[in-house]
Amino acid sequence: MRRAVVLFTGDLRLHDHPPLRAALAAADEVVPLFVRDPAVARAGFAAPNRLAFLADCLADLDASLRERGGRLVLREGDPAEQVCGVAAEADADEVHVAAADSGFAQAREDRLRRELTAAGRRLHVHDTVVTAVPPGALTPQGSDHFAVFTPYFRHWSGYRLRDTLPAPRTVRVPDGVRSAPLPKAAPGPVPGGESEARRRLTGWLRGGLASYDRGQDDLAGDRTSRLSAHLHFGTLSPVETVHRARAVGGAGAEAFVRQLCWRDFNRQLLAARPRVSGADYRTRQDRWRTGRAAQADAAAWREGRTGYPVVDAGMRQLREEGWMHNRARLLVASFLTKTLYVDWRVGAAHFLELLVDGDVANNQLNWQWVAGTGTDTRPNRVLNPVAQGRRHDPDGAYVRRWVPELAGVEGAAVHEPWKLPEADRKKYPDRLIELSDGLARFRQARGLEG
Repeated sequence: MRRAVVLFTGDLRLHDHPPLRAALAAADEVVPLFVRDPAVARAGFAAPNRLAFLADCLADLDASLRERGGRLVLREGDPAEQVCGVAAEADADEVHVAAADSGFAQAREDRLRRELTAAGRRLHVHDTVVTAVPPGALTPQGSDHFAVFTPYFRHWSGYRLRDTLPAPRTVRVPDGVRSAPLPKAAPGPVPGGESEARRRLTGWLRGGLASYDRGQDDLAGDRTSRLSAHLHFGTLSPVETVHRARAVGGAGAEAFVRQLCWRDFNRQLLAARPRVSGADYRTRQDRWRTGRAAQADAAAWREGRTGYPVVDAGMRQLREEGWMHNRARLLVASFLTKTLYVDWRVGAAHFLELLVDGDVANNQLNWQWVAGTGTDTRPNRVLNPVAQGRRHDPDGAYVRRWVPELAGVEGAAVHEPWKLPEADRKKYPDRLIELSDGLARFRQARGLEG
């Protein structure tokens, strides 16, 4: 009787799952395993919103396995120790897992390989499980990764994706492999799990994709897929998602696939340079503001009381929904790092505390892109929240939805409440800083004056 272990990480699904399919092809019985690593909590990444989503994902994965005659085995502790222990209990010859990209995941993979090898077992690592194109598969001449998105997207678009794999009909799990109880479901801002992910993807492809190119920046319209958390937890396959979007075709699909490419772009950056999860990809020699005034400004930003309505609307949406519109993410990040001149790591940490889709590669590297320390070819661009609000929320509906103090203000006037009579502002806060003053401070700090 041949047996194998499949270690689920950021790939909590049965459809289009290369490690699971390979294990089922090689073995008579398979142990589907998820390990809750206490190091994740110690590092500050066990945010309540993501834990609630994870509980849904694990429950759904277990239910889907039971429909096929199997079950999910859950363990808690050091991943290498737990995987080796389960492999020994099951007398499994091999372990299958998705390829890693972050420094943390790479170290986990290396240690797991060493310990399995020492025990006479094999580790099989599979690409294109959490990305559509493997990190490192596309490289420019003279470098191990692409540092600019546009040429990466050109090469990525020409890469032949593997075919989508069906979900297995049967999963036989050996008897006697113990499991910890699944985490209890907790109320979260959005439901998780592969069943919900597939329902949402199908609805998006039928109803929202066609107009995505025209509506992706419409703050009030919210014409985005809302699939980011499912892609982060792997309840959706990026390969399958790209295939299905391309099958629909059209300008909306092209714009959506481009956004999926950004995920792969950031992951190939992180895989090549793991340190950028906390350090500048390209330093600008910033001396970010510190001290009480900066801390007070950052607190006002977190709480959505900067005095700039579109910024405050985005921050309040984040706190309420565990999600924020992508255009709003750009605006609030630009405001913190360039108008307030506060370290991008302060903002990235706050996002990771609240975002259901909080992802080290996308979060940290998108923050760096906005801050100008990442891969943006225009590192000193500053987004004007008033101009951006008028452009992407022209009648103010997004602001009125999230800033109730201004709910009675009609039209675009909502973006400049300091011009309104005091009675119309309903105690909405004054601006933290004039935009011109923030711009001058930023330009001086970056040595752009003169």
